[in-house]
Amino acid sequence: MISLNTIQTYVFLTTISLLLYIPYIRSAPLVNSVGVSNFPLAQIESTDPPGKSKVYTIVIDPGHGGKDAGCSGNHSHEKDIVLAIGHHIKKLALQKYPELKIIMTREKDKFIPLHERAEIANNSKADLFLSLHCNSIGGKSHVHGSETYVLGLHRAEDNLRVAKRENSAILYENDYKAQYDGFDPSSAEGHIILSMYQNAYLEQSIHFAHLVEGQLTSQANRHSRGVKQAGFLVLRETTMPSVLIETGFLTNAAEERFLSDLPGQKKVAQSILTAIEEYAYLPSLSKEESASPSTRYGVQLLSTSQPLDKAHELWKRNSNLTEWITASNSYKYIVPAGSSKDEARKKQQQVKSRGIKDAFIIPWPQKELVPSHVVGTK
Repeated sequence: MISLNTIQTYVFLTTISLLLYIPYIRSAPLVNSVGVSNFPLAQIESTDPPGKSKVYTIVIDPGHGGKDAGCSGNHSHEKDIVLAIGHHIKKLALQKYPELKIIMTREKDKFIPLHERAEIANNSKADLFLSLHCNSIGGKSHVHGSETYVLGLHRAEDNLRVAKRENSAILYENDYKAQYDGFDPSSAEGHIILSMYQNAYLEQSIHFAHLVEGQLTSQANRHSRGVKQAGFLVLRETTMPSVLIETGFLTNAAEERFLSDLPGQKKVAQSILTAIEEYAYLPSLSKEESASPSTRYGVQLLSTSQPLDKAHELWKRNSNLTEWITASNSYKYIVPAGSSKDEARKKQQQVKSRGIKDAFIIPWPQKELVPSHVVGTK
């Protein structure tokens, strides 16, 4: 039997929900992206874009994983597709922006509780959070297209359906009732409460979501079902602009093929990266470095006051090691490390794996250093 307090709570929440709907009624479209008028207020219209901000750290969250497969198609699982897309985004981003920090909530097929995904983003002080997913709908194999969500009121039954399905991942957690304050992922009332959480970054999130949908349409040739709001646990506690991207429906055969194939996954990844570029200023090489095509890098292994003996282990382990002298007659031992930061990092890791933990990257060559053989010391 439902208590009087429970009924009063529901009445209060329903009243608040209706009040929160009012600001959207005048501006929201009365027809959704596929031309169906029986789901009004399903999308969020684009607003004037806020100014670009600097983004140094991005957290990519491939949904589900491990014992939680997510939704499935005839030949694929959501957890595998979104992990692959996440890796492609990371690779493409770091190739172009080596100074950008990309963190993935999971790098492999592993189950991560929803609250830990938000903690990873918050603890890393991320500037942007992307949760990657695939969609499904039973008995409607013709439905297809991408959707990008921000946290907020689910103003259509379809949005509630998606939120319920994605939030049901908490059922794989042993202590989910305690962790999520008794939240029931099957309860519509629970999702009303969740969708009322304040999001300080809602404007930026909505703007970025529209950029994502625009690029998925223009670059990946995806049908856009729009930018929407719903109550997602994974977005609830993030302290930065955050979106949940439904890349397509695995219950649609053509869309499942596209998302399962490498070229399709790369197109989705590139579309999302382009949206990030439109949204923010990203760290890259300095003007001085990018202006000079001859810029190269080295990895410094050691600096000493006396030259190393030719029998020293450092010479044996590094065939391309070079010895240089400074104006103060100190000796620096450096290996060439290529013409990009990515190459330099790989060389640095190789050197560190051989026991030289203090090795670091330097611009190369440096005018103040002179090869030792030039001054007759070698």
